[in-house]
Amino acid sequence: MRRATLGPDAPDARQAPPATRHEELARQLTGIGAVKRDLARLLPPDCPPGSAAVLTLLDRHGEMRLSRLADLMAVDISVSSRHVAHVADRGWITRVTDPGDGRCRILRLTPAGRALLAELSARYTCALEKVLADWSAHDIDVLNTLLARLRSSF
Repeated sequence: MRRATLGPDAPDARQAPPATRHEELARQLTGIGAVKRDLARLLPPDCPPGSAAVLTLLDRHGEMRLSRLADLMAVDISVSSRHVAHVADRGWITRVTDPGDGRCRILRLTPAGRALLAELSARYTCALEKVLADWSAHDIDVLNTLLARLRSSF
């Protein structure tokens, strides 16, 4: 397998001591925040990142209680509650009574929420295609593989 193409400013990991490799990785991961902020600018004005996260998690994990959503978002339940109220007010999710506990609500995506997610996905995909137009398919595959591996390591 050929090695991923590195830019001119990227250190050669084969020559760096292990501590330096991990320091560089920490710097690169911090830079991912800038990429995420740029992608967040693609969101419609009425769908801030927290709302998009709610929709994405419901799509990925299925219907759930607010407490589970807060756990998946790694935020306090009061924070997730505000995001849920926002997306519910726009008709992107419904809150139905939990048959197992009438005090709780189950959150579900609506067709409008699914349609918005499809639009967001198209926007992100288009932006990535433009930004990575000069990357080889192999390099994109390597990045996908390594990012998935990093996620699973955590």
